[in-house]
Amino acid sequence: MIRVRFAPSPTGFLHVGSARTFIFNWLYTRHHRGTMVLRIDDTDTDRNTQASLDSIFDGLKWLDLDWDEEYRQSDRGALHQKMAWAIFEKGLAYRDFTPAYGTADERPHGEGAWLFNPEMRELSAEESQRRAEAGEPFVLRFRVPRDRPRNVQFVDGVYAHQSKLTADIEDFALLRSNGIPTYHMASCADDIDLRISHIIRGQDHLSNTFKHILIIEALDALPPQFAHLPLLIAPDGSKLSKRKHGPVVSVTTYRDAGFLPQAFVNFLCLLGWSPKDDREKMSRQELVDAFSFEGINRDNAVVNFQEDDPFDPKALWLNAEYIRELPLDELAERLMPFIESADPARMKRIAPLVRERIKLLSDVRTVADFFFVDQLPPYDPAELIPQKGDRDLALKVLHQAQQTLAKTNFSHDSLDTALRADANHLHIKPGQMFQPVRVAVCGKKAAPPLFETLEVIGQEGTLARIDKAIAALSAQGEHETVTK
Repeated sequence: MIRVRFAPSPTGFLHVGSARTFIFNWLYTRHHRGTMVLRIDDTDTDRNTQASLDSIFDGLKWLDLDWDEEYRQSDRGALHQKMAWAIFEKGLAYRDFTPAYGTADERPHGEGAWLFNPEMRELSAEESQRRAEAGEPFVLRFRVPRDRPRNVQFVDGVYAHQSKLTADIEDFALLRSNGIPTYHMASCADDIDLRISHIIRGQDHLSNTFKHILIIEALDALPPQFAHLPLLIAPDGSKLSKRKHGPVVSVTTYRDAGFLPQAFVNFLCLLGWSPKDDREKMSRQELVDAFSFEGINRDNAVVNFQEDDPFDPKALWLNAEYIRELPLDELAERLMPFIESADPARMKRIAPLVRERIKLLSDVRTVADFFFVDQLPPYDPAELIPQKGDRDLALKVLHQAQQTLAKTNFSHDSLDTALRADANHLHIKPGQMFQPVRVAVCGKKAAPPLFETLEVIGQEGTLARIDKAIAALSAQGEHETVTK
């Protein structure tokens, strides 16, 4: 039975790299009809925060990918300690009383390679017990084989054969001086107890795997299969990190900007993995069906963001594609959180007008902002002047439109017929008729289709905005006359 686990630590917001790791675990287990385990690795009590834990769950729930079992490492400390002392009882671990690094997880701070302290490693069992009973603090360390060095090796699902001599592995800590298990001990104990068959995690954990194999074998268990994923890197080649790159690496940043979860999942899958048939836009089931370790690239994957644009162009393209496929009622519902106090009925009418014009759900704030205000913010009256026209022509158009629209039924076909007739009456092109009206109603030249827009704004709102546009152009003309 295939059992995989995703084990985030609540020490910061959910990183996009962690989200991709979760997704790859999920795809693998769903492809093989296995079990997906979520394990919160929360034993680092000094760095854990509730805000980080909330971010993890908020992010995972937004991705809309489920899991089958859930655990918290902090509830399993007794098991971790029991297994650590079982290793000690076999003579495969020893107490290290060295004060210089008695509270360190791995090694003392200093120059050069460090493997072990011979004095502590060779301490007699009686002396070790006496000092422990006297209350002297110690770190419990794994006794890496050195008399007969061996090759610790495994076949990685992505990076193939890996090996390391025990002579090059330090005597790593299993328990800290306060008795709390280290990451290595707790993780391996849980992986054994939860019967994890495959560990799929970031490439930065590959070097830890040799230690983990030693722990697992010391507990008479069979190591799981490992697959390490290429890292996500910034355009400058640096590792994508929370500290250096900030919100751009947080899953909630994408959610709050208006990415659809299915588009975001699709995008993350393409960072370091390919179905090998040039497909890019794939449904969730297509991703499940196609996923395999063979499709994972060993090279690190670049997230192409810039200082002035935090989102990768491919992510934006995919999101726009998914937005266009949304049923209009669902699109309207998803747009609602991005416009404060929006009317649901009006949003349903606006959704079809913006669907082809937005890449992010939040774009509705700029593409359709004029639908949701009683009065337009200030704009340059010169925008009202049509191409190859002047202020007088703009005023003529607006006055004509004002008269016509006051007696026109506000439906698409009626508005289309009426305004085209006005253009013909004024002996101008339809575009010269439409631009002043569009700017008067929307406050901008680039806006959704005019007649549908007028339908939503309504007759009263349209006439009021045209009246203000006429006043603005007239005031501009008076100012120019006085200046002259």
